[in-house]
Parts: sequence; C-alpha cells; structure tokens
Amino acid sequence: MPTENAVRPGLDHYQLDHAYDEMFAGPGDLHAHYQPLMEHFRNLPTEELQRKKHAADLSFLNQGITFTVYGRNEGTERIFPYDLLPRLITAREWDRVEQGLRQRITALNLFLKDIYNEGRILKDGIVPREIVYSCKQFRRHMIGLNVPRNVYIAVVGTDLIRLENGEFVVLEDNLRVPSGVSYMLTNRRVMKRTFPHLFSRYNPRPIEQYTQLLLGTLRSLAPEGRPEPNIVLLSPGVFNSAYYEHAYLARQMGIELVEGRDLSTHDNIVYMRTTSGLRQVDVIYRRVDDDFIDPLTFRPDSMLGVAGLFNAYRAGNVTLANAFGTGVADDKAIYAFVPSIIKYYLDEDPILNNVKTYLMSEEKERKYVLENLEKMVVKAVGESGGYGMLIGPQSSAAQRADFAEKIQADPRNYIAQPTITFSRAPCLINDGFQARHVDLRPYVLYGSDKVSIVPGGLTRVALNEGSLVVNSSQGGGSKDTWVLND
Repeated sequence: MPTENAVRPGLDHYQLDHAYDEMFAGPGDLHAHYQPLMEHFRNLPTEELQRKKHAADLSFLNQGITFTVYGRNEGTERIFPYDLLPRLITAREWDRVEQGLRQRITALNLFLKDIYNEGRILKDGIVPREIVYSCKQFRRHMIGLNVPRNVYIAVVGTDLIRLENGEFVVLEDNLRVPSGVSYMLTNRRVMKRTFPHLFSRYNPRPIEQYTQLLLGTLRSLAPEGRPEPNIVLLSPGVFNSAYYEHAYLARQMGIELVEGRDLSTHDNIVYMRTTSGLRQVDVIYRRVDDDFIDPLTFRPDSMLGVAGLFNAYRAGNVTLANAFGTGVADDKAIYAFVPSIIKYYLDEDPILNNVKTYLMSEEKERKYVLENLEKMVVKAVGESGGYGMLIGPQSSAAQRADFAEKIQADPRNYIAQPTITFSRAPCLINDGFQARHVDLRPYVLYGSDKVSIVPGGLTRVALNEGSLVVNSSQGGGSKDTWVLND
C-alpha cells in the first residue's frame, strides 16, 4: 500500500473525514484497486488532461446529451456534466449488490401482484391498507387485472448509497419510468475512446449489452402467440427532458420511437400509423407517466397518450413495460416497508438494507421529526430529481418552518430520514483531485424468465462542494462505473 509521500500536491484539497472514501482507506493510503488509476492520471501532463477533458465534453455536445433544468429563466438545456475519473467497484462488492437487487425486484413484483389481486399482505397487516390506498400512484383500474406474464416492473433503477462503514444501502426505488441509462452507456463509450490504455489495463465488466438485454426482456413479455412481436418506445416527445435517451434506446434496439399521435386503438388493439398503413403493436416500452398515457382512463386533458390504450391492455392485446400502477411500490412511504415485504414474500432478510425512514403519517414519528428538522432530510413521497425536499443541516430556519407547515397540513405526503454522509469519490476539479459525494443507480431488467443486471450502473456526482444532491437538475453530474473482475 502507498504511504504518505504518495499523496502529492494534486491532492492538497482532497477532503477526508468520517464519510467513506471510494479511493482512500485513510490519509495517504489508497485502496489497492485505485492505485493504477491514480498513477495514470497523475502522470498525465496538465495540457494532455485538458485536451482529453475537452474531447469528452465535445463528444457529449456532438451527441446532444443534455438535461433540462426546470424553473430557470435562462436556457434550460445544458450539457450533462461528466467527470473523467471512473468509479471502481470490486467484484466482491458488486456480487452482494447484484444479489440484493435481484431479491428486491422479485419481492416488489410479488407485492404489486398481491395488492392488485388477493391483497394478502394487507389482510395480514404487514403493510397498512391506508398507506397503499392513499398513494397517488395506486390505480384501482388495475385491481383483478391479469398482467402479461405476471411482470409488473420490467425496468427498474434502484438508487444506492454507501454508508460510513462502506455498506451499500438502498436510498430509493424507481419503478415507473426510470431514466439515466443512456448516460451510463454513453459514459462508457466516451471513457473507452478517451482513455483506451487505462481501460484495457483495468478491463472492467462490459455494459454495452444493456440495450439487447432490454430488447430481449421486452420480447419475453409479449402477449401469447406473438413470436416476432412489434415493439415500440412511447415518448412524450422532443420537449421531454429525457428525449435524447428515448431516441438513443430506440435506435440501439432497432425499434420505432413513437409519440401518442403515432398510435391508435381499434377494437382494443393498438396500431401504429406507418406509410404503408396500420401495423399492430404488441409491446410498448413506455416513457410516459400513468396520468398522461390514456385520456379516456386517466387525465382527460392529456395530449401525450393514446385514447383506449388501457382497454387494449386490459384485454391482453398489448403489453406495457412498466405496467400501470407500479408507482405505488416506489412511493417513499411504501419504501419504509420493503424489508418487511421481502421477508413476507421470500422469507429472507434483506441483502441490501434501507435507510432509516420516518413516516409523517405516524404521529409519534412526525413529532420526533418536527422537533429535529435541522438533522433530517425531508422528502415528498412522489417527487424525484431532487425537488420537493429539505436538507436539514443546510436549511434556514424559514425553510424548516415552511416544511413543518407542509408536513402538518399533509402528513401522508412526506417522509423523513436522518441526514446521511454518503460516500465520496475522487473527481477532477480545477486540475486537481477533490472528493465529491456519489450515489449509484444500477438498472435491473425483469423478464418472464430471468432477471438481468449489467455490472455497475450510473454513478451520479454532487459536483458542488459540500452538496449531498446528485441530481443533474440540482448541479450534479456523472462518471463511468467500472466493476472489476477480481
């Protein structure tokens, strides 16, 4: 292991404290698997490093890889920030993560099937009925409906963080229309082109197979008797923040990218309009939320969806991935019960633990949180992207008072968690190495016959110094994630 004299001026501003550090085991003591990485980058001349950084930025720009910042008056489209230092995960660490993700998606799929059918877990009091039925994402239309292949959640993005002891835990589940996988794939492509020798030296496990695994998963979910199903990706359109990803995935899978206006329904069958006439659609990978996907069933003012789509789905003539109503299982209040859900359906203890979560609908827990808001992170149960949340230690008295009022007015809409100092990873900031907080979003595919997980996922980075918010809309970026082979 390296000694103190291995820490050179480029690390002068590198912060080590009680947070787990992905690179350092202690001052001057690099984790062994990070040694070649640091040697490589610290031996690069500053001019060469800048040239490679510029080349990576230009690659993102030329590919149109942007994200949207809502609520800003200036231009909302921005190039997605990218850090050149990959994050390294050992084979042993990844094996446990992978096992935990398989366990979690299996249990959550069983949970969704149960609550929309027999409701055993509700009858047995493991999950309170009122928590499920008061969820804004619970769809009563789905009760008693036979979902193709009994698969509710075909595509999942699970957010993980690493605690001070190095343990990976689940921060939240994303089961409706999880995004970001195109950034994971593009990060890898840019990294291989920018640092080919470093990539060859590490030879991380591949992820390029994701789009073909996704295509195979969608094929496996087609209605019976469709050996060559017609699969489409349904997008809200070019003004959606993730439109680049929709176009990218459709292109990589060789399927049609469609909007609601490109589809129609007749006699409970979905058709796609083509230059040669109507063509039946068998599977829809949808990137449109429930509320907007069918104006006859959900929001009548939606211009994004397909009238009659739900009836076609109910008739079993088309498969949607993910199914309607899956949002109930990624409600942040339901999240608190996932360990019990795993135990109930699988009779197993969770491999990946949850973060301690307080339900504001519980009077005792609400009282405790309101008295300790300065120590808590408060989240709205249905929000994402870093919106609708309070980070207690970084908040003002006025902000805490405002959130206290919101919690009192609508307790079911909020949960709270202790402020967690999750792990940091090295980033190239102003020509030096600095530590920034990171999370990890692996992508899980649940087909009719198997669960597929590409090694790694999207590592998101809180690029603003001291920030705990990794979302791109709040100043975050990303980096490539390398799962090592030994």
